Amino acid sequence: MKDAEKVSWVSRIAAFQDAKTYAELNWEGSFEDYLELVRKNPKVTRTAYQRIHDMILSHGKSEYIDNKKKLTRYHFFSDEKFGGRDAIFGLDVPLMKLVNVFKSAAQGYGTEKRVILLHGPVGSSKSTIARLLKKGMEEYSKTPEGAAYTFSWTTDKKLPDGTVTKEKMKCPMNEEPLNLIPREWRAKVFAEISPPDTGYTIPIGCELCPACRFVFKDLMTQYQGDFAKVMSHVKVNRLIFSEKDRVGIGTFQPKDEKNQDSTELTGDINYRKIAEYGSDSDPRAFNFDGEFNIANRGVIEFVEVLKLDVAFLYDLLGASQEHKIKPKKFPQTDIDEVIIGHTNEPEYKKLENNEFMEALRDRTVKIDIPYITKLGEEVKIYEKDFNSRAIKGKHIAPHTLEMAAMWAVMTRLEEPKKHNLSLLQKLKLYNGKTLPNFTEDNIKELRKESIREGLEGISPRYIQDKISNALVSDKGEGCINPFMVLNELDAGLKTHSLINSEDARKRFKELLTTVKQEYEDTVKNEVQRAISADDDAISKLCGNFIDNIKAYTQKEKVKNKYTGLYEEPDERLMRSIEEKIDIPESRKDDFRREIMNYIGALAVEGKTFNYRTNERLHKALELKLFEDQKDSIKLKNLVSSVVDKETQEKIDLVKDRMMKNYGYCEICSTDVLNFVASIFARGDAKE
Repeated sequence: MKDAEKVSWVSRIAAFQDAKTYAELNWEGSFEDYLELVRKNPKVTRTAYQRIHDMILSHGKSEYIDNKKKLTRYHFFSDEKFGGRDAIFGLDVPLMKLVNVFKSAAQGYGTEKRVILLHGPVGSSKSTIARLLKKGMEEYSKTPEGAAYTFSWTTDKKLPDGTVTKEKMKCPMNEEPLNLIPREWRAKVFAEISPPDTGYTIPIGCELCPACRFVFKDLMTQYQGDFAKVMSHVKVNRLIFSEKDRVGIGTFQPKDEKNQDSTELTGDINYRKIAEYGSDSDPRAFNFDGEFNIANRGVIEFVEVLKLDVAFLYDLLGASQEHKIKPKKFPQTDIDEVIIGHTNEPEYKKLENNEFMEALRDRTVKIDIPYITKLGEEVKIYEKDFNSRAIKGKHIAPHTLEMAAMWAVMTRLEEPKKHNLSLLQKLKLYNGKTLPNFTEDNIKELRKESIREGLEGISPRYIQDKISNALVSDKGEGCINPFMVLNELDAGLKTHSLINSEDARKRFKELLTTVKQEYEDTVKNEVQRAISADDDAISKLCGNFIDNIKAYTQKEKVKNKYTGLYEEPDERLMRSIEEKIDIPESRKDDFRREIMNYIGALAVEGKTFNYRTNERLHKALELKLFEDQKDSIKLKNLVSSVVDKETQEKIDLVKDRMMKNYGYCEICSTDVLNFVASIFARGDAKE
């Protein structure tokens, strides 16, 4: 019975396998079969740069206008297939530059001979971009559009006892099968397989690697130059890139100088096979398994590339400019791969100041990957990790992530040169908010004058660490709020290892104060709106206001609904509302006439005036209603432990509105009401 159960479970698991997909990914055929595949779809022969560019475009793109500048968002960098785990936010401009480098390289305009260097401060997503590209190439190679192929040899091997057996040798560098065609024949062959009118030119390709070249020459000698018979020993198979299996994806990371060896890049002698083949210069006795070898046809990532030992940099220079590497005791060997490295600011400054590194500087294309300077995009980073799905048992109060992100972005911005603009206003302009007297051209100027913006400041990692600290703290009681996180950020500044000056530390602390003040204004506004969210009350107030300005402009009197007597328009009421939207005494007549003219124009069109269509008037009515109701709710008395039943009912209603409209929970809605109450109790609230 137990055995039957085991079979049953194995069968259930086996049912998840897609046999058709497995067969496609493990396709194997003759060289003739492959030539037919190429004839049907010449793009299977693409170079590494062509493949990576097509891979990015295969995910789609969208265009949008940002401050009169047309930008492209490549959906690949949203990492939708993996649920946005490695999604990149707010870096559309640097990513456009990166994709343009790939595009240029794909067309053979020169950037394919360069090392792509992602440069930026720590935590600016350089490694994430490299990881995305590697992961993307792996997934793309599994699709019909991204199919790539390589080959293996099947030859006779004579054993010591005299018997002959078949030996299979995979191409150690996963080469393009068309490389088997001698170079002098290729132009004619490719023109026949893929004529010019197909719109795609097959790349001319590389020379065979030493191991394949050895087998090819040996078989050509054996068959007296009969190419067809030599190809009968070739089996072509589907090539699936995999970093874990070290196929088409390589990663090299600097180590301690004593443990570094350049053979890690270009391969090393296999001493066990020297006895079998008799010579250490026989390519079959060499392991072509360095990172450059295994990354052929795909991508190689150099982690902290500028920390490499000089010996490694020489290999890097040849690999980028000449597309060749030099394995020990073998001739220069062709490679076809995207070389991408990343480095931080201090290491790059060393490169700039080192005259011996001119050759490397000349062979790099630097792409700046700065910190995000748009608040909305920065918030997305934290929402990805800290959300209701990922965080169980604790609620994150509204604006908690926003305020942390606001501080992070402000540390990265340069002080505006215009004296009438604060850093906080600059942040809001960058985030898409409109301010009086500031146009899109002004915002473009602000960006142009801030050359170093985003290359300095606080890393998202620091913010993530402090949010985590607040979440595990025992102070939260089931909910964390902005003050808890901001206090964690403040406390951490004392020991922050990347802040190397007291002036910077002082500036960051001052910015925390600015963010706290902004939070106070934000929650005060929300509480005001929650208190004055009674639509009937606002409608009545609006009707009363309109009746009075109508009587005022037409020099009439207003009928008192309670006494039935006609009275002069209520100037005090009208001014109390107008002052909320900064209408001065000198302009009150103009404003009242504008309102009446607007109502009249709507009436002509058969429409009815609604206060919601006028944002300024709507806000003024809310503020007026709040002013009238706050005393009836006795908001200042919230800080007292004694609250009467009627007031408590009103407070509960306000809390319900805050939970329903703004995402507060029972705990943080109570905390916010108490906090705003304390502001009024201090008497320092901004009207």
